[in-house]
Amino acid sequence: MYTPSHYKNENLDEVREFLVQNSFGILINQTDGRPWATHIPLELDIDVEGKDILVGHISKTNPQWKSFVENEEVLAIFNGPHSYVSSSWYKEEEVPTWNYIAVHVYGKIQILNEEAVLDSLHKLVDKYEKTSTNRFPSIICPTRP
Repeated sequence: MYTPSHYKNENLDEVREFLVQNSFGILINQTDGRPWATHIPLELDIDVEGKDILVGHISKTNPQWKSFVENEEVLAIFNGPHSYVSSSWYKEEEVPTWNYIAVHVYGKIQILNEEAVLDSLHKLVDKYEKTSTNRFPSIICPTRP
């Protein structure tokens, strides 16, 4: 993504907070020789070494997962607010533009084992259903007590 230097945000705490608040991303890799993108929740987490990681899962019916190669580079894109900026807002003649916030994260794919996938699903349900009165965690993940 081209980012003019005066718009680039290198404050990692702000970027992390953006990822937490805008965790529905687009995961991109090569599938059958073509770029492939899947819109999925990707939650910011910390691994056992204390490094930032993004954790998510896709359906086994989605052919993208069959092209995942351990440690292969992938791209995750996260979008935030955006807005059209009219040229009439400028004092001098200018072209219209678009104002937006986006984060592109490059990383290496790691395939999770079943236990880690279930753990990530529990966290996802806990995050988004913490105030729900109709939670059914035993249906979503039967192994959870």
